[in-house]
Amino acid sequence: MPLRNAADRVETGVRSVQAQSFTDWELLVVDDASRDASVARVERLAAGDARIQVLQLNRESGPAVARNFGIRAARGRYIAFLDSDDAWAPEKLMRQVALMERGVVFSFTAMERFDEQGRRLFAAGVPERVVYRELLKTNYVGCSTAMYDTRYFGKVEMPLIARRQDYGLWLRLLRQTECGYGLNEPLVRYTVRSGSVSSNKLMTAGYTWRVYRELERLPLLRSVWCFVHQTGRAAVRNRWPTLARRLGWLHSPHGA
Repeated sequence: MPLRNAADRVETGVRSVQAQSFTDWELLVVDDASRDASVARVERLAAGDARIQVLQLNRESGPAVARNFGIRAARGRYIAFLDSDDAWAPEKLMRQVALMERGVVFSFTAMERFDEQGRRLFAAGVPERVVYRELLKTNYVGCSTAMYDTRYFGKVEMPLIARRQDYGLWLRLLRQTECGYGLNEPLVRYTVRSGSVSSNKLMTAGYTWRVYRELERLPLLRSVWCFVHQTGRAAVRNRWPTLARRLGWLHSPHGA
């Protein structure tokens, strides 16, 4: 969990991990030089739970550096991610680890999206499986939903770009395996915040282009093709989810 000035909300995310029905976990909270009471609030929870560790960076370095710091420090077989804005359903780890133990090496789940006032926007489902070429056109993997197996991949880190580093990691993983598997249950609560790193859609689109050209080194025409699909589908999914479902660009999660 990367942490940066989230004192007003980080406890919800941490407590959602503590509430997991699967109890054999460690939570590494990596503070990215917060200037508020974020660390103090997590440390209060960690004082009564040895499974929680607070790690601190010396200076603000961004979410990719924070997440990679946590990846390197992690001791478990499976690496999962949780942003400080988000929360897991109590059965998230239990359901996902059960899937992984059937031989899956990269998985992700559906999620529910909420606004800053706690109003539910919609549930975003996921396909049963996704391959590299399809993920290039549509990123179905929310960061707080993903999990990968270090016994298969080793510890694969996120690329050091300011945004879309999680997308870059998913593509790195899918270049090394046949496909990723989706658990189409809304096991993550994702909060859409106007001031978040991902809220500037134009800048995010620019980093998507960088993923194609600089990280994946796609030819120009293929980059344009993927970019048009990615940005166009994302806009429809976010603004007109009913239409997106009719077009097959948005999946309805089970139990939503």
